[in-house]
Amino acid sequence: MLKPLKDYIVAKKEETKNITASGLLLPEKEKPAYAVVESVGKDVKDVKKGDKIIYKEYSTTPVKLDATEYILVKEEDVLATL
Repeated sequence: MLKPLKDYIVAKKEETKNITASGLLLPEKEKPAYAVVESVGKDVKDVKKGDKIIYKEYSTTPVKLDATEYILVKEEDVLATL
């Protein structure tokens, strides 16, 4: 398992739907980016393991470990928790 340092978060990216509940098709750049937190660094204050987060998609670092894909994201790039 990856152990993040300082204010980094390790999460598994979730696929989002291209269609809204009302049936509108969303372009790729309009889709929110969701992930489930796997672990957090010691300086992370507002996010914990198991939280579902919305984050800035282009500010992450992808990591593949044992055929599982994770992302590393700084806490400041997390926009909200669900």
